[in-house]
Formats: sequence, structure tokens, C-alpha cells
Amino acid sequence: MVDRFAGEGFVVIAPEWQTFNESPEDAVMEGLVRDTVTYLETRPEVNSSSLGLTGFCAGGRYTMLFMPQIEEFRSGVAWYGFPYSGGQANGTPPEILIDNITDPMLIIHGTADEASPVVDIYRYATALDEAGKYFELKVYQGEPHGFMIE
Repeated sequence: MVDRFAGEGFVVIAPEWQTFNESPEDAVMEGLVRDTVTYLETRPEVNSSSLGLTGFCAGGRYTMLFMPQIEEFRSGVAWYGFPYSGGQANGTPPEILIDNITDPMLIIHGTADEASPVVDIYRYATALDEAGKYFELKVYQGEPHGFMIE
């Protein structure tokens, strides 16, 4: 998917980490993403004023967490991320960061996602809506976790 974005002229950071084993702390991943942004800002071929962030699964969660914390991002796409697990926040609760979101976010999820129940995404989207944030939620009926993996 990132190759498709790049083919359209976008520079997109897509953090990903396997979460079925041990994942790094949120602060470690945030540091890695910030380092990547710093590097991209040095590249003459990169318009760093229009960076986007996208991610799948854990990367979708990182999109929800880092969009409000890293001001260089101008948009984000979270693919079947999991802001909550069993109704509980995973690490940093994303809803405490919602007030800091200043740019648009697209959230993509399937109703048959067992790894990240759609009810958790509805909860997050409700919090975004109540805070007056600009976002779009696309929910695909009957689609499982990872339905866009090519």
C-alpha cells in the first residue's frame, strides 16, 4: 500500500511492528518515527511540509498515537489499528491525545476483525467526533483483520 502512495508522489512513514510477541514501548516507537521525520526533512526531494503517516494493525495504532504528538504530520491513515484491547487502552490511551489532533485522519476497519473489534474503533471515532476533529471512518462489512494485505 505504501508503494501505491509513493507512486502518487507521497512520502509516507509507515511504522510497523509485530505485536504477537514483545513490542517496544510507545516511546521507543515514537523516537524511531521522530528520527525518520528528521531524516526526511534533510532530503531535498521530500516536501516535508506535507508528510503523512500510515500503518496497519500495530502501525494503525501508532498512527492514532503519533498523529497528535508529532506536528510534522499533515494527515494519517490508520488501517485496522487497535486503540483499545478488550475495552482497555494499549499503552498510551489514544483518547487523551485527541485534543492535539490538528490534521485529517482516515480510519479503515472491518466488522469481522477479531484482533481489533470494530466496537473499539467506534469508541475512538465517537471520541474524535465529540472533540470536533476532522476524520473519516470507513468500515467494511464482513472484512477480517488484515483484509487489505496484498
